[in-house]
Amino acid sequence: MEDIDKLLGEMQLYGQENKIPIINEKGKPALVEAVRQKRPHRVLEIGTAIGYSTLLIAKEAAENVKIDTLELSKERAEIAQAYISRSVYKDRIKIHVGDAGEIITALSGKYDFVFIDAAKGQYPDYFRKLYPLLSADGMIVADNVLFRGYVMGNREYPRRFKTIVKRLREYIALVSNTPEFATVIKEDGDGLAISQRLMVECDNQ
Repeated sequence: MEDIDKLLGEMQLYGQENKIPIINEKGKPALVEAVRQKRPHRVLEIGTAIGYSTLLIAKEAAENVKIDTLELSKERAEIAQAYISRSVYKDRIKIHVGDAGEIITALSGKYDFVFIDAAKGQYPDYFRKLYPLLSADGMIVADNVLFRGYVMGNREYPRRFKTIVKRLREYIALVSNTPEFATVIKEDGDGLAISQRLMVECDNQ
């Protein structure tokens, strides 16, 4: 098996050369920090692309981590599988190809870490569908939530981005106004929303 850092470096270069979006250098430390903090055992990733963040998460997660990652593009899924197969995590990662909104509803069990980096207009829908799959102390990290600086504040955005901006604002409101989540918006890169579900202790008295 290949050295994971060397493999990630190769993938990063491939992504840049082929204009395939992977988590950017400014946002990466915030994701790595969140995974190290959580040390998850079961991960759901929405948006595989070429598998860069998948392997990045696997590297920082618990030793026995299992990852389900969802990718719409068959072509990208095949590239991701080729990279993942060269890593020590190849037996711990399963790629599901198809529409994430449909696949999520067919999954079972509980995930203690979710990374969302897919169709930005679908973030609220993803949240509602994955919610039943989230463990009692699960964490959700969503990338690109500030979308080029258009989501927070009053900066004007092109009309073609109207739906994306509206849905990302809706997503931020969802995770910020749901009492059982503590959400921090990191402005690194294109913005990451880190939402930690708070375990509620039962009162036995």
